[in-house]
Amino acid sequence: MVNCVVRNWEGEQVAEASIDLRVASEENAKHILHRAVTRQLNQGRQGTASTKTRAEVRGGGRKPWRQKGTGRARAGSIRSPLWRGGGVIFGPKPRDYDVKMNRKERRLALRTALISRSEDLIVVEEFADKLPRPKTKDLLSAIARWGVEPDSKVLLIVDQRDDNVYLSARNVENIKLIAVNQLNVYDLVAADKIVTTAAALAKVQEVYGG
Repeated sequence: MVNCVVRNWEGEQVAEASIDLRVASEENAKHILHRAVTRQLNQGRQGTASTKTRAEVRGGGRKPWRQKGTGRARAGSIRSPLWRGGGVIFGPKPRDYDVKMNRKERRLALRTALISRSEDLIVVEEFADKLPRPKTKDLLSAIARWGVEPDSKVLLIVDQRDDNVYLSARNVENIKLIAVNQLNVYDLVAADKIVTTAAALAKVQEVYGG
């Protein structure tokens, strides 16, 4: 179980929250996290890279010169991979990069990633009502009051997406805002600090705590 301090908009401690999730064993944690991150990155690959073999390159049907007597190396086609403009040997072809990972493994990896980042986890009260209009400066000030250093890479997890919060955060390069139902292993591992609302943390406990 991990106990966290809940802070308000001004950065003051107002409550406590806890999260208790089943995680992978210490000897298996690194392996399952690596598999989950690799799978997620592979899913982002389009797999559309394609090159032409010698059979697919236009031309090259006629033998460029006779087999013997010219003093040159024998050649059967100007589209040989040895020739400029020829086909490509073992080049990429369209393929699917997806890696199979069972649902139980994926959930275990996500729980393990979240608990492993507990020292960098900051829990705050719901703050959407503090931004009646989009204001990046106000959001950055609040994040600083919550104890996040200016250059840190921040993952901001909210219960539900609010337009004013989204518009306030979208043009800050080192802040990534996601709803709790978009939680994923890569973002948890890549962030320097994880800021989550108490409601989002409660939903994670509800969904993954069983």
